[in-house]
Amino acid sequence: MSLSSRILFEDNHLIAINKHAGDLVQGDRTGDTTLPDVLKTYIAKKYDKPGAVYLGVIHRLDRPTSGVVIFARTSKALPRMNKLFADHKTEKTYWAIIEGKPPLESDRLVHYLKRNPKQNKSYAHDHEIPSSKKAILNYRLLQQLDRYSLLEIKLETGRHHQIRTQLAKIGCVIKGDLKYGAKRSNTDGSIHLHARSLKFEHPVRKEPVEIIAPVNEKDTLWRSISI
Repeated sequence: MSLSSRILFEDNHLIAINKHAGDLVQGDRTGDTTLPDVLKTYIAKKYDKPGAVYLGVIHRLDRPTSGVVIFARTSKALPRMNKLFADHKTEKTYWAIIEGKPPLESDRLVHYLKRNPKQNKSYAHDHEIPSSKKAILNYRLLQQLDRYSLLEIKLETGRHHQIRTQLAKIGCVIKGDLKYGAKRSNTDGSIHLHARSLKFEHPVRKEPVEIIAPVNEKDTLWRSISI
């Protein structure tokens, strides 16, 4: 799939891409090429831009996760988008394929998450403990598959590995997520968590924007969804 076919939204101020599982939003110890690096090259070539290309990171997705990621193309848009995210004035919707069935068809989960940096993992607790942060998400069952379930998730907070941690806490481990208790890994190292859509008010034009990211059609399980 060409990079241009993965671009979900693009104007003078913003650019959004459908992140593949395995893509890095921000550099890490691996030294692998990041999405910003790739997009800067794309912008420089498409618009014949000499010199350095500006691209601001607004938010992140875990490396094994796929879906919508948006970047700022101007220094004007970056702080405005950062404020929208910080003030929870964006609406992010995720899809997750979990092992088995959820305990309820829909629920609001409230936990207290404590991060272990050495393990790069978070742990969910029912009650507040020292250094924990409150985490809230809402889920609903979208489709019952053969051995799995498709959930739609909306976040009220943004914590480290929040969806992965909270779903695992209630026995709804995301397919392929070995770190949080999945029975087996996915062959490509992905987990079945997808940032499906992002809604917000454009930081400059003040118009509503909705960006939707298609799932990976090459994946048999994602392809089996009838929504």
